Amino acid sequence: MFITRECDYAARVLRALSGKTRLSVNEICEKESITAPFAYKILKKLQKSGIVKGYRGVHGGYALNKPLSELTLFDVYRSIDPDMFIIECMESGYECPADGRGDHLPCYMHRELAEIQQGVWEMLKRKSLQEVLVPEM
Repeated sequence: MFITRECDYAARVLRALSGKTRLSVNEICEKESITAPFAYKILKKLQKSGIVKGYRGVHGGYALNKPLSELTLFDVYRSIDPDMFIIECMESGYECPADGRGDHLPCYMHRELAEIQQGVWEMLKRKSLQEVLVPEM
């Protein structure tokens, strides 16, 4: 797992929406220096996960559907990249070629990597987006 630019920009989109009732995609793009096609792609994923709400029409746009205090980086990153694993063997159903069958030695790394994966997830969950994106001065 690498935290992609798309994940980073998703957090920026939410920062732009914080404290606002509704913003157009152009306003979000201007505030956060994101291109419109990329913003639309991100907003679609955030809307699908229930983090933002989209409004149609002349006064349309996007708004937070949940307060930043109820969201974490884990929530945001998971909505952008649901398969957020540090290595592909963490995915359920992955068939490892080094699982000890045949002439292969068994892989003893999996357990250690699973602990690291869990640690990363816990660190992403430890603070709300309110604390991360709008820290008290």
